[in-house]
Amino acid sequence: MESENKKSAVSDVGAWAMNIISSVGIIMANKQLMSATGYAFGFATTLTGFHFTVTALVGLVSNATGLSVSKHVPMWELLWFSVVANVSITGMNLSLMLNSVGFYQISKLSMIPVVCIMEWILHSKQYSKEVKLSVLVVVIGVGVCTVTDVKVNAKGFICACLAVLSTSLQQITIGSLQKKYSIGSFELLSRTAPIQAVSLLILGPFIDYFLNGKFVTNYKLSSGAILFIILSCSLAVFCNVSQYLCIGRFSATSFQVLGHMKTVCVLTLGWLLFDSELTFKNIMGMFIAVLGMIVYSWAVEAEKRLNSKTTSHIKNSLTEEEIRLLKEGVESMPLKDVELAESKV
Repeated sequence: MESENKKSAVSDVGAWAMNIISSVGIIMANKQLMSATGYAFGFATTLTGFHFTVTALVGLVSNATGLSVSKHVPMWELLWFSVVANVSITGMNLSLMLNSVGFYQISKLSMIPVVCIMEWILHSKQYSKEVKLSVLVVVIGVGVCTVTDVKVNAKGFICACLAVLSTSLQQITIGSLQKKYSIGSFELLSRTAPIQAVSLLILGPFIDYFLNGKFVTNYKLSSGAILFIILSCSLAVFCNVSQYLCIGRFSATSFQVLGHMKTVCVLTLGWLLFDSELTFKNIMGMFIAVLGMIVYSWAVEAEKRLNSKTTSHIKNSLTEEEIRLLKEGVESMPLKDVELAESKV
């Protein structure tokens, strides 16, 4: 039992490590690919279509070689999930374009309480005071180190709300589908990726044209841009797989809270690799955020231990009751048999 728990803990750490490393890596690669000082490939939605195309191909090869098994999920559920996921991607891109960076960061932070509320409404999930407090600490910490100017407009606000709601629903749905159909993270991803790839490759160029006024077909590819697109797509496979894996193992709330470790890593790497400014305010915010994540991890583990003890106590109580009833039944049966035998005589 202890060895199984250790293996599970190692797998959990591995899933988080894969997600953080691949997410931070893809942000760094995309920054070089999309920035004006890099290769100026300003087609984020189309690039996401490339990501899911490569992910779908990896899933296809994995199924063909027997490394994974394709399980049945109703097509309407796959289509529904893909629509929500694509609205999330488009909403995020529009929110970033129409809002200030400060408001965009606030909208991303609001996903944590939104996910909590949606899990409470959809799955009647309850949270302890310690978990709620730690979530608040993380939100404050990340807010301190990322939020600067905050400007709001009507269109940007609507897009931000749409992005937050759809992203939160998408992450909750990942966990729900895995539990509902007993399907693994990679198997689910290999079912949804082709639908997202096709839809984003068709709609992506038009969304990107609306965002920056240019068609992807007019972009002049260089060998450096191709290299970074391939790198971005490769990292996206690990990022997508680890996202499904983390949400399946934990919850959408945990994914959001601990996922902000990526924000801390991005700020630190930006300072190390791209000479980005790192102020005392950033450092204080990162410290508060990391402290909140540590408290959150402790609170969740404490909640799990409490629940397991309660469940164990209930099981033991039921077992003792069943044993008592069985004993009473066994003790009373010979007497009844004797009475029946005597009456027959």
